[in-house]
Parts: sequence; structure tokens; C-alpha cells
Amino acid sequence: MIIGVLSLQGAFAEHEARLHELGAEAVQLRCAEDLQQPMDGLILPGGESTTMGKLLQDLNMLEPVREKIQSGMPVFGTCAGLLLLAEEIENDTRRHLATMSITASRNAYGRQLGSFYTEQRFAGGKTIPMTFIRAPYIRDVGEGVEILAEVDGKVVAARQDNQLVTAFHPELNADTTIHAYFLQMVSDSICA
Repeated sequence: MIIGVLSLQGAFAEHEARLHELGAEAVQLRCAEDLQQPMDGLILPGGESTTMGKLLQDLNMLEPVREKIQSGMPVFGTCAGLLLLAEEIENDTRRHLATMSITASRNAYGRQLGSFYTEQRFAGGKTIPMTFIRAPYIRDVGEGVEILAEVDGKVVAARQDNQLVTAFHPELNADTTIHAYFLQMVSDSICA
């Protein structure tokens, strides 16, 4: 299984490490030509959503990535990746990929000092570690969006068809539950 990891900025190396732990291959995506590589899924890492959105546009990657997602390729967005996928961003006029029927609130937990760690249940299963860094949360979900985790009544993980998002950074902890969940989504799409 080959997963493309957007490697323009942010925590892409940490995602690659989690994928390797689970036996998946990771390929870095740094330019439009990299999107021609064979891949079964895509990760949009945490980082700075405005910077990543601008780089996707400037490097002519935005439309090809959007097309891959709209054609059914599984995608996993963490923190800034969630914002890239959101159809609406409550406190920001920019839209990036806008493929997932969610409204996100950017920097909802405040600036760097508002970063925190907690443990909560994911997808009705086990309790997992959640590291939030200048994190958004999902204010509203549209039709067909499944809520996978909440913290203090705020939606912090969701899925819509082939799209998975978390407001937190699972790649920064040793627990691989979320990455395994995503790889199962990829495996299911390959077998479909």
C-alpha cells in the first residue's frame, strides 16, 4: 500500500514514520509531477493551512489533489489538513480543496499557548491520545458526515465517505489507531 504525504510544510515526516510502523509505503508529494506517482491514499498533514493552501495553488497541485479526492481516493487531513478539506471555514474567507461537508473554526482553541493534550474515545472504540496545537475544531457537519470523536462537546474527528479528518495530531504520539483506521479505509477502497 502506497500513501502520498503532502510534504510542502508541516508534520509530514511524523506521518511517514507512523505509516512505516504499520507496514505502508510513504511517498513525499512536493510538486505537481509527484502526483503522477502510483498511490492508494493521501495524507494532508498539520502545519499552516494558509501556507499549504497557497503552495498547493502556486505549484499547480490544488486541482489535481481535489480531483483525486473527488474521484474517491482516501484522504486523511490532520489539523491544517482538516482546514484544507473543509467546505467552510468559519473565521476565514479562504477556501482550499473544500471537498468535505464540514464547517471548521480555525485556531478555535487559541494560539500556541492554547495547545493541549487529552485522551478520548475514537470511533466508539478505545481511548487514544490527542495532541492539539493551535487546533481547529468542527463547528458543523453536513449530511453524510460521521462524528468519530469529541472533546468537551466539540467535534475533533470526522469521516465523510473517503475523507477522514482530525483536529489533533495523531502522528505526534506513539499510538497508531488513527493511521490504522485510515489504512483500513484505503484497503477497503482498493478491494471495492
